[in-house]
Amino acid sequence: MADTSKIYYREPGRFTRHVVNNLIAGFTRAGISIWGSRVLEVRGRSSGQPRRVPVNLLDHEGRQYLVAPRGETQWVRNLRAADGSLDLLLGRRREHRTAHELADADKAPVLRAYLRRWKAEVGVFFDGVSADSTDEDVARIAPRHPVFILDPLA
Repeated sequence: MADTSKIYYREPGRFTRHVVNNLIAGFTRAGISIWGSRVLEVRGRSSGQPRRVPVNLLDHEGRQYLVAPRGETQWVRNLRAADGSLDLLLGRRREHRTAHELADADKAPVLRAYLRRWKAEVGVFFDGVSADSTDEDVARIAPRHPVFILDPLA
């Protein structure tokens, strides 16, 4: 689990929140995945109501991962409170999954793969670290970015 004594969170701007997220979510609801996008649905930790947010689903070495480029987001907090229980939505398809958070020491290969795939979109949140950065640089930013491995579907 991440060290919660130093919470890192980059709040999305108004344009991202109201335009980009709605656009990506709209395509995903229509069944069109943009580079692996899904709508993550997780139970709200306070309200208990379903909360939805577009996410980038990463396929890496035969497994699937969710990475939080903005850090300790609301979806991360909700997912932890829901004991990893989530649904991934694409069009009318709903996949129930269970997520397990990776330890900081295990994140490097996943973060590198994530940055290789989406650096243009999310690179600004990784403090200049790229897929080709040193192991020390990747280890430095790992605690700021929760990573969840998804259990395969039964």
